[in-house]
Amino acid sequence: MKRSILNQLESWGKSTKRKPLVLKGVRQVGKTWILKEFGSRHYKNTAYFNFDEQPELKQYFETTKDVHRILQQLSLVSGAPIVPKETFIIFDEIQECPAALNTLKYFCENASEYHIACAGSLLGVRVANPSTFPVGKVQFLTMYPMTFTEFLLAMGDEKLVEYIDNINSLEPILDIFFNQLNE
Repeated sequence: MKRSILNQLESWGKSTKRKPLVLKGVRQVGKTWILKEFGSRHYKNTAYFNFDEQPELKQYFETTKDVHRILQQLSLVSGAPIVPKETFIIFDEIQECPAALNTLKYFCENASEYHIACAGSLLGVRVANPSTFPVGKVQFLTMYPMTFTEFLLAMGDEKLVEYIDNINSLEPILDIFFNQLNE
């Protein structure tokens, strides 16, 4: 599936001024899927951590702010080394662990060579509470529901996308295309 947000993720991944990424969006829009897909396309490994499914992860962030120590412990949990620029780190449902959210500040300041992105269903609630949020130390990206063009591409209708892209003025759509688009 081709989602246009992949282009923005690629720009973030290549940026020399990259900060940890906070991917926002409504529930069930595909935040986790897009992060995993991006990781599989652009990195040697993806280390995925879900604070809702693995609540024991919280203890790593509640006992220290030393990101290298945290990464060492997370590497043991994932069963693979976490290597700068080669491993994409995903913290999912990060709102379940305010200490992990706060630690993003230290990743930005002390370990910017690591590519870290996080997502969660209720991140907007946490963002509203600046005492636990690393203001200015993360980059935000908002994911929206699939556009009609993305839907057509997912359905394999590249020709219809090409047709729509070439419409330059308001005029009736030919029946042959209208019927396909309407379906």
